[in-house]
Amino acid sequence: MSDDRADADAGRDADDAGAGRRPHPGMVDPITLEVVRNALIGIAEEAGAALRRTAYSPNIKERVDCSTAVFDANGRMVAQAEHIPVHLGSMPLSVAAARGGFAALDPGDQVLVSDAFAGGTHLPDWTLVAPVHDGEGRLLGFAANRAHHSDVGGSAPGSMPAGATEIFEEGLRIPPVKLAVGGEEQRDIVALLLANTRTPRERLGDMRAQLGANHLTATRLRELADDLGVRGLADAMAATLDHAEQRITHAVEALPDGVYDASDELDDDGTGVGPIPLRAQVTIDGGHITCDLTGCAAQVPGSVNAPRAVTLSAAVYALRAIAAPDLPANDGALRALELVTTPGSVVDALAPASVAAGNVETSQRIVDVLLAAIGQAAPERVGAQSQGTMNNTLFGGTDDRDGGSEPFTYYETLAGGIGAGPWGPGADGTHSHMTNTKNTPIEAFELAYPLRVTEYHLREGSGGDGEHRGGQGLRRVIEVLSSEVVASLLTERRNRAPAGAHGGGDAAPGRNAVQRCGEDHEQPLPGKVTVRLFSGDRLVVETPGGGGYGRSRP
Repeated sequence: MSDDRADADAGRDADDAGAGRRPHPGMVDPITLEVVRNALIGIAEEAGAALRRTAYSPNIKERVDCSTAVFDANGRMVAQAEHIPVHLGSMPLSVAAARGGFAALDPGDQVLVSDAFAGGTHLPDWTLVAPVHDGEGRLLGFAANRAHHSDVGGSAPGSMPAGATEIFEEGLRIPPVKLAVGGEEQRDIVALLLANTRTPRERLGDMRAQLGANHLTATRLRELADDLGVRGLADAMAATLDHAEQRITHAVEALPDGVYDASDELDDDGTGVGPIPLRAQVTIDGGHITCDLTGCAAQVPGSVNAPRAVTLSAAVYALRAIAAPDLPANDGALRALELVTTPGSVVDALAPASVAAGNVETSQRIVDVLLAAIGQAAPERVGAQSQGTMNNTLFGGTDDRDGGSEPFTYYETLAGGIGAGPWGPGADGTHSHMTNTKNTPIEAFELAYPLRVTEYHLREGSGGDGEHRGGQGLRRVIEVLSSEVVASLLTERRNRAPAGAHGGGDAAPGRNAVQRCGEDHEQPLPGKVTVRLFSGDRLVVETPGGGGYGRSRP
């Protein structure tokens, strides 16, 4: 059993460098606290905007599949732009891995890490960490960002093959390495990275966008230190963390003490193993909450295994969603949470487990089971289940239209129905829980790839019935225009529908299919599959709806 309060309390006992003690929030007046807290969030938001605007891939510049954050000198996250929830609890562990990988990080250094077993999520997520120093070489904090790269090698384009049974099949696994030293890009590291992707030009552009985003964060943090002083900035950062801790503690104290249990299951792992049990026991005791997931299944051959960092993100998200939705996104919120898992389980995977779907699919289902458990303490704050999947859709191959030979890889998560609640109906065609990425506009999609969207609309009737109707899922049909491509789907909620609540009806489960060129019928596909498609073939993805809430009135 792993009882890692160290994840939640990392850095708590390590006082500010040079201070020798942990500042009390009273040392920073409320006005300064609020100004600095919002300034730090603004820095993260500005860095995120810069990353999106300079990236090459539609996945980052259109879908915004990235996150940016600011950390203090002890590696504690003090602000994160509200981008991807699954990055919330996991990025601090990547920063810890980056700091622990080197005896010293000097001005201008930037560390790259993607290892799912070193604070990462899955291999396409590249995290860059940069120390930030003032003009006299004093450490102010760290800049960090994470972006999903559309291909990092592996056995299938997009680096998320459905049948992978080891992480080595999912692409290049990057331990902490210095991508930049003293502000200079390391050519040998870059050459190694680009030799292990199907789309090197796009990877280089996205990677340099990440480098630039951290540079901007560092510039803004130095400007803030110029205004506040080095010690003033450190005190304000510490007060920001303590403020978040106070708020989450008070919010948890307002929930009734008790032990709450819930269970659910994953459809399958993509290799024939399933269903896969997920069980949670949540204990609320005063201002502290323990999420015990030791009842979850052992890790499986397929890629639904979630690294502990992903599970921590899901637990943080579920706690915030119920207890304090407007809580600042920083490490102070983790101090009220204890996560208990079993190493070698589907929620705490050990190397060399395959993990590509653990980040995107199992994270969603962990949220489902934790919301079901925590929600028993506050039923008025929890509605019916949302779609419970990201509907990961990937294509890759060569764009050989008009004699071309340009390699391409496409990745997208598709929205679905939101569960209804006591507050009203669920939203249609919306991302939920661990992802809040945007839609890739059809114009940008068809400009970038040898693919055509032939259908894209809501699935009428896919939301659960009830006093309040669940949100509707989507139907998206993509036609192949190149001679041959490889497509992968990693999806959930194909076997077991999102459940309604308080008498509301279940939603329609999702559905995958292929329509071969010249044929009128659609051939069903599994929830997790990698398949070859040819010119004129069409891939069909129908996403789940959201559950209904309350009994329908006559």
